[in-house]
Amino acid sequence: MGSAYLYGLAQANLEINAVQGMLMAAFIFVPLYLKERVVTITQFIQKRLGRNVGLAYSIVNLIMLSTLSLGATLFWGAYAADLVFGEYLEFLGQSRLQRAAILIVLLGIFSAIYTYLGGLSAVVRTDIIQFAILTLGGLVVLIAALRELGGWGELYSQVPQLMELHLPADHPKLPWIAIGGMFLLNINYWCANQSVVQRSLAARSLREAQIGLMVGGAMKYFMAVLIVVPGIALAGILAENPLSEPDQAFPYLVKTYLPAGLRGLILCALFASMMSTVDSVFNSLATLWSIDIYKPLIRPNATDAQLVQAGRNTILVTLVSGILMGWMLLFVKLENPEQAFTHTLNELRYYLNTGFVVIICGAALVLAPKHRMAMFSFLLTIPLHLTFQEVFPDMNYFVRAMWVILIAFGVLAATGRGFRPVNDWLTASDDEMKELGWGLLASLAVCHALFW
Repeated sequence: MGSAYLYGLAQANLEINAVQGMLMAAFIFVPLYLKERVVTITQFIQKRLGRNVGLAYSIVNLIMLSTLSLGATLFWGAYAADLVFGEYLEFLGQSRLQRAAILIVLLGIFSAIYTYLGGLSAVVRTDIIQFAILTLGGLVVLIAALRELGGWGELYSQVPQLMELHLPADHPKLPWIAIGGMFLLNINYWCANQSVVQRSLAARSLREAQIGLMVGGAMKYFMAVLIVVPGIALAGILAENPLSEPDQAFPYLVKTYLPAGLRGLILCALFASMMSTVDSVFNSLATLWSIDIYKPLIRPNATDAQLVQAGRNTILVTLVSGILMGWMLLFVKLENPEQAFTHTLNELRYYLNTGFVVIICGAALVLAPKHRMAMFSFLLTIPLHLTFQEVFPDMNYFVRAMWVILIAFGVLAATGRGFRPVNDWLTASDDEMKELGWGLLASLAVCHALFW
């Protein structure tokens, strides 16, 4: 919402273009995973690119999930909760830094407990409740913001410059050409992110997995409205007295325009959003460690009970690393309050995410790639990032990620025997799923055309 406050509707690109990633997951990647009967993405990569590449992929994923992914989510939950409810949380400490730091610990422990006890079943069941609370809370904030502005039409009359989905190609954060980078990076998040894909891998059939992903894709339009429009409305409301810290947009709306009772609902929605992500990360960390590292490398003869316990122990260990990273991000944010911090976090993630995209596309799409070249291409993404930053310092980070992926994947693909036949790329459980998939893709094209 802070980014929407600064850049407007263009921020919605990160939401609506997720439809591309979900469709690729539904019809290209998940069918492959289910066909191979894998529990983790690493197992799929090992089958296609060799044990060493799969192990490297798993280790880097474990590091990233246990630090940046977990820490960032805990940070956002604590940061926003303190801004909205700071006066009620003064018993935790007098300073903003102290209260947020303690909240990071409390939120992490609470999410770790029920994930530790309940596993993926607890994650899915609580996510259903959390989704309902999050949606209701988002609707309340949206309605409050539009009501204060004067209605939907006032968005176009008061802040027309923020109602552009596609910004100029030289925009520093969200140029329209960044869509290419978003498209490729969505492959990592929606098609190869263990914390997301594990739900599809647990589906009872391909049809169920595809239905779930497409419903999620359709909901992205709705979530874009809930997340982006209130930030744009606030920019119009505060046109003459703008916020000095854009990431305060959401807390400002809640504190200023909602009564006390509804603020409690928003607090629940805020924590629901945060815990929905944290519990998924904890569960995927447990799965990655027990299946990809513990059983093959440490205890090959481990029983199911021992694997479960190893996964639970991982939750406790990574809780500490997540809290420490959350504290670090809190310090960084408070030192740079004028920035929309979501872009800072994205740029950090993409140093590693680009390598994940190269590997998963090589495993899924390239015929018989060389295993050593797959490892080389994976590692190549980091120096490519640094080189582009040095040579083209003003290049947008989405565009930079796009070029890094294309170059590294080109190196990997050149060592294979071509690509899988294009007519084998798409797999639908039945004709109805195929029609729904094409319909969802067409809706995305229409959305971009309407707001061009």
